[in-house]
Amino acid sequence: MAAHIALEESGIPYESVSVDLKNDAERSRLLALNPKGQVPTLVVDGEPLSESIAILSLVADLAPKGRLISEEAFERARCLSLLAWFSSTVHIAFRQSWRPERFTGEAVGHPGIRAHGRDTYWKAMCAIDERLADRDYLMGDTFTIADTYPVVFYNWGLIADHPMASLPHYSAFIERMIARPAVRTILAREGCQLLKP
Repeated sequence: MAAHIALEESGIPYESVSVDLKNDAERSRLLALNPKGQVPTLVVDGEPLSESIAILSLVADLAPKGRLISEEAFERARCLSLLAWFSSTVHIAFRQSWRPERFTGEAVGHPGIRAHGRDTYWKAMCAIDERLADRDYLMGDTFTIADTYPVVFYNWGLIADHPMASLPHYSAFIERMIARPAVRTILAREGCQLLKP
């Protein structure tokens, strides 16, 4: 969803292809492009690129200058730093809380991994809320690629029954994001519950 939001916001023409990872033929097609077998995978001029940070960064570079990321070097690095935290910590915490079997084959360890992931994820949601206390978007007054991932995280928080509505700044941010035509297009296309009353 984050990559789709960035692509839609960029104005760059693209084609979205859904992959059912449980379908052997579709999974084989993905593995031919990305041996890691993960999504998202972006194919540009026949060349595949995986990993969300790389994809978001490339989309920002291909978009009109300054549209999705600052041209100033340190601000750009700060944006990428935030994306790295999202990918390496927040995303992994949710995965721990949702799919602990990916972290150990020992079923006895699943409850502890799940609880740790859930706690870490909630702390991250609170940190995002705090960051948004004095700004409209994560990097300041304008939308950047850093704003794509938190839409996904808020949705996951709802799915996992975290009290997301208790985070006033983050909830207001989500309303601003939903009001963006590009974001709304992706949420509608993906049947996201954020659009449901």
